[in-house]
Amino acid sequence: MALRTVPSAQAEENSAVIPMVDIQNSQDERNIPIDKVGVKKVKFPIHVRERDNGLQRTVGVFTLTVDLPKEYKGTHMSRFLEVLGEYSQDISSETIPDILAKLRERLNAETSHLEVGFTFFREKAAPVTGKVGMMGYECAFIASGGSKNEFILELTVPVTTLCPCSKEISAYGAHNQRGYVKVRVKPNGMLWLEDVIDLIEASGSAQLYPVLKRPDEKFVTEQAYLNPRFVEDMVREVALAFDANALISSYEIEVENHESIHDHNAYAYLARSK
Repeated sequence: MALRTVPSAQAEENSAVIPMVDIQNSQDERNIPIDKVGVKKVKFPIHVRERDNGLQRTVGVFTLTVDLPKEYKGTHMSRFLEVLGEYSQDISSETIPDILAKLRERLNAETSHLEVGFTFFREKAAPVTGKVGMMGYECAFIASGGSKNEFILELTVPVTTLCPCSKEISAYGAHNQRGYVKVRVKPNGMLWLEDVIDLIEASGSAQLYPVLKRPDEKFVTEQAYLNPRFVEDMVREVALAFDANALISSYEIEVENHESIHDHNAYAYLARSK
């Protein structure tokens, strides 16, 4: 049976004054710079600004990275978390450039990158009865700072789409499905998440709602029937809405329909720079 030895006070005092080696700052002889090093899948409570109601509490999943010069062996991972902790109370297009600048400063880097994905919630009322529920939208901020400064909003918005071909060839009825519109938008000014969601939801056959009573279901079903959309229609409708918005400078749009009568999904993609 091995006995545990308890270090003496003198030993503890001696170990406390021994300098700790900083391996990350040691010289690397391979002469290969690295484009991005950092941390991924960092879950952190955050506050996101709402258009009308101040700050919304949610959970962000972060990727934080910087470049690493060829002479350094590694980066200091703890510093990413320290910087993040300083700004968690307000994550927005206005504060993210400050976060990126602080990452470059603390890590002696020329470029810095941040991605944070989160669920953004909105109260949404049913179209007839007005019954209110919470809708969640998957969103992300994607940003870079330094030699290239960039900020992108990413959103995925669910909609209802009804097939124009099915409606045209059928004696009655038409198949419909849930579609997912994923966009990446480069803002030209302060562009609210709610504004982008509104533009996308207005482009579908009908919107999705968290709570629907029978009068609401009747309304949504008939609205979808009167507004059939292929995935091709959806990307074009969203593109027209984005083109008309002066706060959007460029965009990517993906639409994927989870088909109800096919064993595959329908897909369309469009990208434009205004």
